[in-house]
Amino acid sequence: MDVEITGIKKAYAGKKVLTDISFSLEAGSCAAILGSNGSGKSTLLSILAGVRRADGGSFFYRGADLLRHPGQIPNVLGYVPQGDPLMEELNAWDNLRLWYDRETLRRELSEGALGMLGIDSFLKTPVRRMSGGMKKRLSIGCAVVSHPGILALDEPSAALDPVCKEDIRSYLEAYRRAGGIVLMATHDAQDLELCDVCYILRDGVLHSWQYDGDFHKLAEALG
Repeated sequence: MDVEITGIKKAYAGKKVLTDISFSLEAGSCAAILGSNGSGKSTLLSILAGVRRADGGSFFYRGADLLRHPGQIPNVLGYVPQGDPLMEELNAWDNLRLWYDRETLRRELSEGALGMLGIDSFLKTPVRRMSGGMKKRLSIGCAVVSHPGILALDEPSAALDPVCKEDIRSYLEAYRRAGGIVLMATHDAQDLELCDVCYILRDGVLHSWQYDGDFHKLAEALG
């Protein structure tokens, strides 16, 4: 397996949020983590992204434990949090220039990930005037600057219109076909159609779960 996550633990003020989280993923796969609000989904993704420290456990990517070498994480994992980490006073181009050199940016807009995400259509739009879908696509574009092998997304489809969802879905499908690993926390049934495997996070424990397209079963599982 390309990714081996073992024994991730996290507690706040003595309250256990994550207890012995373990799972594995291979290149080209997509996994969903479901759970009620406050179940720890965002905490888990932020630990894997190096934003929060785990109380224990390991995160191996191709043999290297990234939790022991957090400086390597940005080169390996692109992280898109639920809140868009963008500079509100800047437009799309200027936000991207914080991450990309000019030559690489033009190339990615014409024939790379940024073009696939449709960011070239709103380059001069200030973030404060963007729709939720524009912000999400721009956030993804910033996250994949290093061509990471893993893309972790927290609620990537929340409050987006169908066209934006489809643009993001098309990009994620292409990312997977190229061998990338997608890990997403989501409540959206449409997101699950992309996934090979689903997990439900409940009481700090991760459970394997099979989604069969029945929305009612999904609602019951999350309840």
